Amino acid sequence: MNLVLHYGLLGSLEAALIALAIGFVVFALWWQVCKRTGLSDGHAIAWACLLAIAIAAGVDSWNLFYLGMMGLESPLYVKLALASIHDPDQLGTRVVLELIGATVGVGLGWWLFSSRQSLRDTTDAP
Repeated sequence: MNLVLHYGLLGSLEAALIALAIGFVVFALWWQVCKRTGLSDGHAIAWACLLAIAIAAGVDSWNLFYLGMMGLESPLYVKLALASIHDPDQLGTRVVLELIGATVGVGLGWWLFSSRQSLRDTTDAP
C-alpha cells in the first residue's frame, strides 16, 4: 500500500484502524462464502482472521521477523534493511496493533452479522 502514515504512535494507530477495516471486510466476504457452502461460523472466523492478518500485518510482520532473525553483520546491511521500513522505531508496536485491529475487525463483523442472523431467525419463526 502506498498510504502515507504518520510516524510514531499515531501512525501505528492509523495502521490499526486500516487493519480493523480490512478484518471487517474480509469477514463479510468469508461470511457469505461460508453461508453458501454450508460451513460453520467458526470456519468464517478462522479463515477471515488468518487472511486479514496476512493482508494487514504481513509486510510489517515479515520486516520484524527479518530484523530479529537474520544476521545483519555489516552496518551497510543494517542501513539497507532499516531504509526499507517506513517507521523502524515503532515497528513492533505497529505489528501488535495491526494484529489486534484485524482480529477486532473480524470480531465486530461476526458480532454484526450473527446478530442480524439471530434477528432474522426469530422473525421467521411461526
